[in-house]
Amino acid sequence: MKSYVPNTEKERLEMLAEIGMQSMDDLFVDIPEDLKLSRPLDLPKALTETELRELISCYTIMNEEGGPVLRGAGAYRHYIPSVIPQLAMRSEFYTAYTPYQAEMSQGMLQSLFEYQTMICRLTGLDAANASVYDGATAAAESMLMLRDNKRKKKILYSAGLNPDVITVMKTYAHCAELELVEIPLTDKGVTDVSAIAENMDGAAGVIAASPNYFGCIEPMAAIAEAAHAKNGLLVAYVNPITLGVLARPADYGADIAIGDGQPLGLPLAFGGPYVGFMAATKKLMRNLPGRIAGETRDAEGNRVFVLTLQAREQHIRREMASSNICSNQMLCAIMASMYCAVMGPKGMKEVGEQNVNKAHLLAKKLTAIDGVKLRWPDTPFFNEFVIDLPDAEKVDKLLADYSITGGLVLPDGGMLWCATEMNRADEFDFICDVIENKGGEE
Repeated sequence: MKSYVPNTEKERLEMLAEIGMQSMDDLFVDIPEDLKLSRPLDLPKALTETELRELISCYTIMNEEGGPVLRGAGAYRHYIPSVIPQLAMRSEFYTAYTPYQAEMSQGMLQSLFEYQTMICRLTGLDAANASVYDGATAAAESMLMLRDNKRKKKILYSAGLNPDVITVMKTYAHCAELELVEIPLTDKGVTDVSAIAENMDGAAGVIAASPNYFGCIEPMAAIAEAAHAKNGLLVAYVNPITLGVLARPADYGADIAIGDGQPLGLPLAFGGPYVGFMAATKKLMRNLPGRIAGETRDAEGNRVFVLTLQAREQHIRREMASSNICSNQMLCAIMASMYCAVMGPKGMKEVGEQNVNKAHLLAKKLTAIDGVKLRWPDTPFFNEFVIDLPDAEKVDKLLADYSITGGLVLPDGGMLWCATEMNRADEFDFICDVIENKGGEE
């Protein structure tokens, strides 16, 4: 029972006695009585470990495993090589926290160092931190980097960013007293570069995603040029799985690259935990939040690893802090680096090409259905695209009856579809057959 019940009542009393207390209530004596719950929690009777295991097993059987998944919108179903979960379970890696004692944590520090190296190679930038909580956090933290570097509080962002990312950015902006200006999309589904030029005066920079939320590949070089023309910086929010086939952020002039590392070997996991990556030019390295694991030599000349940058004021002068990020997503970052190592450049290119090809095949088959149109037919896309059709809600419910997770129904009535290397052509045929032959039935 030790794995289920951490300690006995006798052990708890012994621990309380050690610190001069007689009951658990003594620990909370400083909390006003009117704030305490005066009744027991409304919980079912406690189960033994065996009973609990049986209950969870029943829930597992009841859960429907589901069929094809053709939805992305920020979380993507990719193939995860079996070596990754096996290695991640090793005790050397199995922690969610950043190590502090370098002499006791060489394996974990080296793993973070390798993770940072791979993020730098993927993005083409000079430095990467040891990760943040997720892509949305990375976007919000990048605003603080812009503010601190340019000493300006106005920041532009593309309407093509994931709506959930924008929500987190707005929360940060409110607390940091930043002015956020949304740049609209053109009729091609990409960011209006001319609007960036018109709004850049007094702005620290612009944050744009490519591919954007709708799957469209943005004119990032033109966006970078518009930002730099007014002495601003470009933050590129990228899907890392695209970087085997699309230009790296450094190649089109991005100053900071951010994103969510979930596509790199992390399961969907009902929405998390994921890992946010951040990389920047050498000039901006000290503006990166969190910490950086680095390589050095010890007194005997051996190659060793340390926390090179963790000077952020969170530990001491908190009112001076530029960020409150004190940790990182250790295990998720290691899994992402394992994925990159296992795939290698050729594997990253192949998975990227499969995503492009399968998405275009799905789009071709869907638009062959009467009444279905690709919203931006002339705009390149990666593995996501938007279609317009008569009744998206009806199609979504119809596919759900067949255990199919179809495209995400957008507020304007369109559907955002996604195809990855995990999807097959025969799935596309079946889905289209269901839509075409069942969609008209009442």
